[in-house]
Amino acid sequence: MNYLSVENISKNYAEKILFEKISFGLDKGQKIALVAKNGSGKSTLLNCLTGKDVPDEGSIVYRKEITVGFLEQEQKFDNSKTVIETIYDTDSEKIKFSKEYEELLSQPEKADRMQEVFEKLSELDAWGVQSSIDEILSKLKLHDHNQTVGNMSGGQKRRLAMAKIFIEDPDIIILDEPTNHLDLDMIEWLEKFLAAKNITLFMVTHDRYFLERVCNEILELDGGDLHRYKGNYSYYLDKRAERYANTQANIDKAKNLFRKELEWMRRQPKARGTKSKARISDFYETEKIAKTNIKEDQVEIEVSMERLGNKILEMHKVSKAYGDKIILDKFDYIFKRKERVGLVGANGSGKSTFLNIITEKEPADSGKVVIGETIRYGYYTQKGLVLKEDKRVIDVIKDIGEYLPMSNGKKLSATGLLERFLFDNRMHYQFVSTLSGGERKRLYLITILMQNPNFLIMDEPTNDLDIFTIQILEDYLLSFGGCLIIVSHDRYFMDKIADHLFVMNGDGTVNDILGNYTKYREFKREKKSLGKKIQTQNEKPTVKVEKEKTKLTHKERIEFNNLEKEIANLEARKNELSEELNKGDLPYSEIEKISNELTETVSAIDTKSERWMELADFAD
Repeated sequence: MNYLSVENISKNYAEKILFEKISFGLDKGQKIALVAKNGSGKSTLLNCLTGKDVPDEGSIVYRKEITVGFLEQEQKFDNSKTVIETIYDTDSEKIKFSKEYEELLSQPEKADRMQEVFEKLSELDAWGVQSSIDEILSKLKLHDHNQTVGNMSGGQKRRLAMAKIFIEDPDIIILDEPTNHLDLDMIEWLEKFLAAKNITLFMVTHDRYFLERVCNEILELDGGDLHRYKGNYSYYLDKRAERYANTQANIDKAKNLFRKELEWMRRQPKARGTKSKARISDFYETEKIAKTNIKEDQVEIEVSMERLGNKILEMHKVSKAYGDKIILDKFDYIFKRKERVGLVGANGSGKSTFLNIITEKEPADSGKVVIGETIRYGYYTQKGLVLKEDKRVIDVIKDIGEYLPMSNGKKLSATGLLERFLFDNRMHYQFVSTLSGGERKRLYLITILMQNPNFLIMDEPTNDLDIFTIQILEDYLLSFGGCLIIVSHDRYFMDKIADHLFVMNGDGTVNDILGNYTKYREFKREKKSLGKKIQTQNEKPTVKVEKEKTKLTHKERIEFNNLEKEIANLEARKNELSEELNKGDLPYSEIEKISNELTETVSAIDTKSERWMELADFAD
């Protein structure tokens, strides 16, 4: 069933064509991701889909009565309302009647109205709404339902917006970078939630594990055209490489033909017949193809790095706390050359404080931080560089320096540096106000590297960057000769870059885990199943990765088969209870008893279904 049809839409800004006559559809159950380079029009396309902008031409048509939920980058809520009031502030009938049901439980004198609400809840199949509210708010760590929105952080507001969409359960969910501001545990839950649920999804994300495990189709916006790939991220990479190879072959063929036809054009007299006019028309089409440049953008970074001395960074018995909240408790570590450390932990565990302490932006309560004399930090923060909107791109770089020393002894001009970071000539004199979020982050990255750092600290560097820029950044970091500390919720990025992890537990302890993030998660699950604690950071345990699990154990197989039967029985009982409530002649006490059992039954179905999905991944 088709939910959304996009037909031949185009959008231009000034002389820049974002997309031209692109078409696609979204069917029920499809999970589509849109990928594109920064500044290519991803956000504009999303705004067109949600009515915040309109295309210059073409049409966007939703199926009648389809509901749409849109997660934006910036959230707009009534700051005076609480979390639960915000959830209940909705047009969803299911949520409205569920709320009224909760209120009527304490008002037995309104038995007639309760009967009406029961019938409506059964009609809407909404008995699981309250359970869904509790589960989703819990998973997104919004535990204080009475917290006012005005007292929430930006990240909490974004999680609230996400929770509201999932609870309302619209026909189509549109997500703009859903993993931003989520910690790694929440991202893993979100990935499973989106992959398992029978939802219709359209999203923009740079999370490549999401693209691999959640999406069944990828759209790439490239040079104003839209390319469609029916598969996950791995399939997309293969087919995209094939497309580029075929296009390049056509260009090479056109170049050969162009040289031949160019000679013919030069020989022709000014007066030409009809047949010649057709050939002339073909010539110009061939010329257009022959002059097409599909070379992949590459950031070539050969920045000269300051020499590292013997002493790099030492932390001796470092402690830090805010009131009763302990961030570090006598932490010891001596950094070595070319270390690549991933810093992980739940939101609020102290990652940013850790980085501020080692860069001397914030003092420790006790202990000593010794920074080597040759150390030159490059600190890429989440807040980024505050750029003046009326400043030109070239001037942002020239304010730091006219030239950048290169590893080969030569100097690179500010203009040359911008070009290597994918800012072509026409962008050098653009105002900062015209840049996309990703382009600003790329410009900020240039300002960091211009300082010739030998110790890079990167706090969420992949936020707002497109996949292609992230891949380039990965290649650079892998060849970087200095030390590196990365905080990132991008698991793919962390897996590729980090050699070991500092895991901040939120109680002052820090575990030093050898291996990348995926190995750490495997290790953590294994330890949890055995009921053991992770060893302390001083012991520096090496993560032993067991053979990857491919099938269920005998015990799990029995559990899996039993769960199928139990869920079927619970579904049958749910239907029986719903039918009883619809009889309409029950006393209030019986209605309350049945409704409580129905709520418990729905909750049990959700719990057992979640466990069934975990085991189903390994079922034959």
